[in-house]
Amino acid sequence: MSTISFDTHTFVKHLTQAGMPIAQAEVLADSQTRLIDDNLATKHDLNELGSGLSRDTKELEARLTRDIKELDTKLTRDIKELEARLTHDIKELETRLSHDIKELDTKLTHDLKALETKLTLNLKELETKLSHDMKELDTRLKELEIKLTHDINELALRLTIRLGSMLVIAIGVVATLVKLL
Repeated sequence: MSTISFDTHTFVKHLTQAGMPIAQAEVLADSQTRLIDDNLATKHDLNELGSGLSRDTKELEARLTRDIKELDTKLTRDIKELEARLTHDIKELETRLSHDIKELDTKLTHDLKALETKLTLNLKELETKLSHDMKELDTRLKELEIKLTHDINELALRLTIRLGSMLVIAIGVVATLVKLL
């Protein structure tokens, strides 16, 4: 921190000329000197602080940009992995369902006359279950998509808020520095 020159002799002289006892004027001059040395900053001090804040802001912005890109890459990868798993699971389910339907068809062909009424009911129940399962799977897929979209939006909002806060602080600091200079 730079120092500020304070002429204690002239200060004491002015106080004593105004009627203050010299001992009291010297104590006051000493207190003023300590107050100035401990609490006042020079333009140089403020410029150094401003440079440090500007550097810190740029470093923080670079780190945040890097972190956002990393997060975006990770989320993109995770979404692709999830899509691949879901596609695989759906194909597997379709294969199993197709296989089950073929088995049922064979059984119906052999037992059609004796079990026609019972198989009709079972088929309707199976269709209802399949429809329900497909609707449930579709609902789950939509919920996952909504959740991922919400999480991405929430993350973007938090990052925007953080960047906005940092920009407000930076602008405030720059405005203060400009005022002070």
